[in-house]
Amino acid sequence: MSESLEGKTVVIVGAGPGFGRTLALRAAEQGATVVVAARTASRLDGMVDEVRAAGGTAIAAAVDATEPDSVRALRETVSQHTDAVHGLVYSAFAVPSMKPLAQTDHDQISRGIDLSVLGALRTTQEFSPLLEAGAATPDSEQADSAPASSSVVMMASAVIHHSRERYAGYKIAKTALVALGHSLATELGPRGIRVNTVAPGYIYGETLKGYFEHLAGKYGGTVEDVYAHTAEKMDLRRLPGEREIVDPVLFLLSDAASAITGQTLTVDCGEFHT
Repeated sequence: MSESLEGKTVVIVGAGPGFGRTLALRAAEQGATVVVAARTASRLDGMVDEVRAAGGTAIAAAVDATEPDSVRALRETVSQHTDAVHGLVYSAFAVPSMKPLAQTDHDQISRGIDLSVLGALRTTQEFSPLLEAGAATPDSEQADSAPASSSVVMMASAVIHHSRERYAGYKIAKTALVALGHSLATELGPRGIRVNTVAPGYIYGETLKGYFEHLAGKYGGTVEDVYAHTAEKMDLRRLPGEREIVDPVLFLLSDAASAITGQTLTVDCGEFHT
C-alpha cells in the first residue's frame, strides 16, 4: 500500500486541520498529487507546505461548496494542472445545530443539507468529466488486472445509525448524503466512477480533546475520565484516531477497492454494528 496512489491526483474538498490534513499527508505519502480545498484559505498554505516538506506534491485552492461558481472555479483551477482526477474526497463540515427538532430553526437544517448534501452533489457534478478521464487512464501495473476506475469518497457520520437527542438536524443531512452516494454510484458506475461513503464515529484528535476538556471542566473529573466513559460504548473500548479514519478512505481511493461502490463503511471501534 506504500505507493497505492502513485501517479494519481486526489482532490480533498473540506480539507480541515485534523482529518483533512492527515489525509493530505498520507495520500501524498502514497504517491498522489493532492489538491486541498476549503473555505479558509490560510489553513491550506500550511498543509501544502507540510506535504512539500515531506517530499510530496500539493496544490491549494479556496472553495465554498455552497456556491456553484466557487465549485466551478475549483474545477477550473484543477484543470489547469491536470486533465484527469482519480480521487475526490468530500468532507466539508460545519458545526450542526444541537437542539431538538422542535427548537431547531428550519434555516439551520437547510444550511446543513446545502453544505453536506448539495455541496457534495455540486462538487461531484463538476468533477465527473475529470473523474471519467481518470478512470480511462489505467496504470501500467493495473492494465492486466481489474479495469481502471476513479473514486469518490463522501464523509458521512455514524450519527446515521442512532436517533439521540439533539443530533436530528445533523442526522438528516448525513443520511441524505448516504442516499446521494447510493444514487451517484448507480449513475456514475458505467463511466468507471466508484462512489462510497465513510461514516466515522468519534475521531480522537485535537478538536475532540478540546471538547472533552470542556466536558471535564463542566461536569468535573479529567479528560481521561471523559474518554473512558465515552469508550465504554465501543467494542474495542477506545476511540479511533485520525489515521484510523484516513486509512479506510485511502483504501477506497485505491485500486485495491476497484470492485467496491455504493457502500457505506462505518469506522467507530465497534460502537454500532452495521
